[in-house]
Amino acid sequence: MSLAQRDAALPQSVPAGAAVARILPFAVFIGLMALEQVVKSLAPALDLRWMYALRIGAALLALAAFARAYVELTDFVAVTARAWAQGALAGGAVFAAWIALDQSWAGGGGDGFDATAGDGSIDWALVTLRLFGAVAVVPLMEELFWRSFILRWIARRDFLNQAPAAVGLRALLVSSLLFGVEHELWLAGIVAGLAYGWLYMRAGSLWVVVAAHATTNLLLGIWVLATGNWRLW
Repeated sequence: MSLAQRDAALPQSVPAGAAVARILPFAVFIGLMALEQVVKSLAPALDLRWMYALRIGAALLALAAFARAYVELTDFVAVTARAWAQGALAGGAVFAAWIALDQSWAGGGGDGFDATAGDGSIDWALVTLRLFGAVAVVPLMEELFWRSFILRWIARRDFLNQAPAAVGLRALLVSSLLFGVEHELWLAGIVAGLAYGWLYMRAGSLWVVVAAHATTNLLLGIWVLATGNWRLW
């Protein structure tokens, strides 16, 4: 299905569950993250890193349950090689900005995800889990929520009928600010939100933005493993 055919096939009114389908996977992920922090405060001696598997698994189940609702993902075969390359380049640029903006005045300070074992060696099972979540699950989950839903919803409540290219500056700025607040490095998050939002407006395909987000997270994971700066994870 081409992009034009997909847009023509969109319903004239948004189904009641359309927003829920894009909110719930993200909400489940964030809710379990909050629960993890509560458990950590009550029992600081527990190793809760494997709870990440619960977060990823729950998000995947939610995404699978609503898979048919994601009409914005039906254009996969229509995305050109050039568009994929643009997504990868944008993701690399966001990664570079993320590292450059790793400053105390711009947020940060959390513990991150330390994937080392008790003897200081890298626990590759934890690394594999974290990379899988960061590259394969989180980009899809977050882009469905932040760009496909929030960015378009700010511009138009029946967001499925909102063309990404026409969302406007206000929606881009507000959604990017909110995206930044979600992250420890809030300024880097805002820059990432602006980049991903602009890419969605330009490309018109959410898959290109997912590719950019996945590239950023992959490069960040490689950087963390190379430098041992677990705080960035």
